[in-house]
Amino acid sequence: MYKIPDHEEQVKVFNYMREVPYDVMPDSLYTASELYDQMCEGGTQRYEDCFDKKVYDHFIGTGKHANTEHEMFARALHDFSIGKHLDKYLKQYDRCKVVGVMGGHALLRTDSMYREIVLMSKQLTEHDSLMVTGGGPGAMEATHLGAWLAGRTADDVDVALSILAAAPSFRDEGWCNTAFEVIRRFPQNRYRSLGLPTWLYGHEPSAPFATDIAKWFDNSIREDSILTIAFGGIIFTPGSAGTMQEVFQEAVQNHYLSFGISSPMVFLGQQFWSEEIPVYPFLQELIRKGRYKNLLLSLTDSSQEAVDELMRFREMQNVECRM
Repeated sequence: MYKIPDHEEQVKVFNYMREVPYDVMPDSLYTASELYDQMCEGGTQRYEDCFDKKVYDHFIGTGKHANTEHEMFARALHDFSIGKHLDKYLKQYDRCKVVGVMGGHALLRTDSMYREIVLMSKQLTEHDSLMVTGGGPGAMEATHLGAWLAGRTADDVDVALSILAAAPSFRDEGWCNTAFEVIRRFPQNRYRSLGLPTWLYGHEPSAPFATDIAKWFDNSIREDSILTIAFGGIIFTPGSAGTMQEVFQEAVQNHYLSFGISSPMVFLGQQFWSEEIPVYPFLQELIRKGRYKNLLLSLTDSSQEAVDELMRFREMQNVECRM
């Protein structure tokens, strides 16, 4: 039988939770202005002074695997609250319009693929898609930038990219500041996008262009969430080990129809996915051998073709896909 902690132990737990640098029961998802609180509205402009960095430092200092029961409980309560708010948030959307983008965090803002992802995400957002990523830099940031610039002109996209080019990598000084410069240059409150980052990878800053951010301590919950909510399909852009893992996690879900539907798996970058990392022909061979079923695969170099593929899938759905 479970032993209820005595009063003294309960007091210790609650006192500990009051001392951590994060709210153990946040009342909503995060916003970029909350995570980067000292970089908005005339703050210090130093990421080191921001809420996000303070929580990451605490996370590292108390162990990636919490080294005390009190910290473990505080993190679990926080992530439970984030999950609850995420469920409520997603109820606003047709599940077949939730689209995920996976790809490398190291993609430079000056890379041609970055621009392709921006344009693709922009168009999908204009088609009422909710764009979802792991909420970090690189391909993830490009996705949220595209959603942020929805409804604007191609010239506006070029201006935004020229501002960001001053700090191409998230490791460059000015990476965050240039993002907030774009946000001030092109303010908007119409289009939403959802980032799901984690403090496990807190050395990679969260994408400032994501309007709604579900940031977790537990990375396994976060990774599973991205794949299970993107019923409208997932676009895989070039990445490394994490992206490879996500490809096969998504393939398993589609194979078993774990959630009653097989979502499109669109691979953007023909040479990368067929030659450098030949995942696409490997999946095709596994389908031919009957090892995988129900997979909806496509491979392209064109962001427009990726958009068209997801639009065809959406049009084929003749059932209500409400969360």
